[in-house]
Amino acid sequence: MKIMKTIEKIPGGLMLVPLFLGAIIRTLAPESGEYFGSFTNGLMTGTVPILAVWFFCMGAGINIKATGTVLRKSGTLVLTKIAVAWLVAIVASLFIPDGGIQSGFFAGLSVLALVSMMDMTNGGLYASIMQQYGTKEEAGAFVLMSLESGPLVTMLILGTTGLAAFEPQAFVGAVLPFVVGFILGNLDQDFRNFFSKATHTMIPFFGFALGNTIDLTVIAQTGLLGIILGILVIIVTGIPLMLADKFIGGGNGTAGIAASSTAGAAVANPMIIAEIKPEFLPEAQSATALVAAAVIVTSILVPILTAYWSKHMDKKNKKPVIKDENNATVL
Repeated sequence: MKIMKTIEKIPGGLMLVPLFLGAIIRTLAPESGEYFGSFTNGLMTGTVPILAVWFFCMGAGINIKATGTVLRKSGTLVLTKIAVAWLVAIVASLFIPDGGIQSGFFAGLSVLALVSMMDMTNGGLYASIMQQYGTKEEAGAFVLMSLESGPLVTMLILGTTGLAAFEPQAFVGAVLPFVVGFILGNLDQDFRNFFSKATHTMIPFFGFALGNTIDLTVIAQTGLLGIILGILVIIVTGIPLMLADKFIGGGNGTAGIAASSTAGAAVANPMIIAEIKPEFLPEAQSATALVAAAVIVTSILVPILTAYWSKHMDKKNKKPVIKDENNATVL
């Protein structure tokens, strides 16, 4: 059976399929983890320790010796994405109440949801797209996108906008596994080769554990709102990213569109933030569902839009063929 290949055909499948499997169990048999206990309960409820290992391996896989071009391109995209999410948090906080919107079409919408879906790019999706439509350096720009992974950037945005107050040790605790992995991976290439292999392996496990915190009735309630927010992520982050790529990164905007997706790992951020700051618990489940919808929508639309823009720019930059009186091409 080609189960793995089938899952990989689904946008963000390695993350989303286990997540929805866990959500089904949580919806139909919410006491399953406690009933079985032991390792089964740990697998179903161990979101934080599983993610801690994943962050460590992610850090170990980043090579500090990336070329200057790659660093400039990736730095431009990462900082732009974070800046846009920060501005969105400021503006949204003026209209969305603490705890999120509780009723109506926008029920479940919160600043936490918006920041979580906008501050992280799907690095794997970006790399695969740019390998086809960009240069080698542009494809390699995903190296710094790993720095967005995890709750640290979301915590910084919520903290600097005054939406939450985190103790200094909370920031250190959130980033420490990543930093330790990064240091070890760059001190010893064997470490980097060994731990980086586990990065993709861990994705289904934290997806499944995360799914076991979600009631599918909440996802059903997001419906059209989740789709709209996914499109909004591409528009709100994509336009600034295109401009930054063109005027700072030296590209033609293609890399900017390719970076306008929502990372699969972003689905975990609302619950992780809620673990750190319990006041976010009431909105975390709805935020998780909305972020999951944004992951799916952006994973489908971003490759299509990137391909269209790349072909458009190729046609625009293609020099017209001029013939002389003998029908010979004039150079």
